[in-house]
Amino acid sequence: MNLGLTNKVAVVTGSSRGLGLATAKSLAAEGCRVCISARGEERLRDAAAEVSRAAGDANRVLAVAADLTTADGVQSVVERATSAFGGLDILVNNLGVAGGAGLLDTSDEQWQEAFDQTLIPAIRASRLAVPHMQRRGGGVIVIVASIFGREAGGRMTYNAVKAAEISLAKSLAQQLASSGIRVNSVSPGSILFEGGSWWRRQQADPAAIAEFVKRELPFGRFGRAEEVGDVIAFLCSDRASWISGTSIVVDGCQSRAF
Repeated sequence: MNLGLTNKVAVVTGSSRGLGLATAKSLAAEGCRVCISARGEERLRDAAAEVSRAAGDANRVLAVAADLTTADGVQSVVERATSAFGGLDILVNNLGVAGGAGLLDTSDEQWQEAFDQTLIPAIRASRLAVPHMQRRGGGVIVIVASIFGREAGGRMTYNAVKAAEISLAKSLAQQLASSGIRVNSVSPGSILFEGGSWWRRQQADPAAIAEFVKRELPFGRFGRAEEVGDVIAFLCSDRASWISGTSIVVDGCQSRAF
């Protein structure tokens, strides 16, 4: 299926590995000009090489090293992308950090960090992206949330920030529809990729993770990052022109919510 994304300009935050990188590669393979961003310069260079291969042209890929948990970092990414590519059509918000444990064991600082490194960057990036999209007559924003923003599971802080992201996407969708901007969240289940949290747990305790897979994942395996990236690419295309304000679950039937 031709998604009709050729020459669309996309910014993907947190895209040096995992879901962000997979999304950038999917968009690049569909013809987008893609700006990837993360803090670590070395890993970002490697990611840029992967996205360039998917694009078939290194000139269609821009890598910006920035701390996206800061206002200046988010602004630098959006400004450099729009300067290099002449505008902005697609924003994929893909930052997510949440520590802590139970109520009595999670400090104010850990709560604040969860919001500062997950929800607030999505708000900032969206606020900066929207005027560019309005000038082009429309655009798409996708926020990478989680099935654990839709139901209980995972760390308490993670539940809270991912639920907030799903709520944010719904609110933005209603606000921005009149500008031709669609907004959705994507809620992945447990996804395995090298360096990710499930990969680290598998390395530390393979027997426990094998039991988790058997108990919790009906298809008997973890999801793959590209399976999420391809869904996001579809949502960014006109093939999904009547999908806005919802959360698309990509979890291999892991979650229990209706």
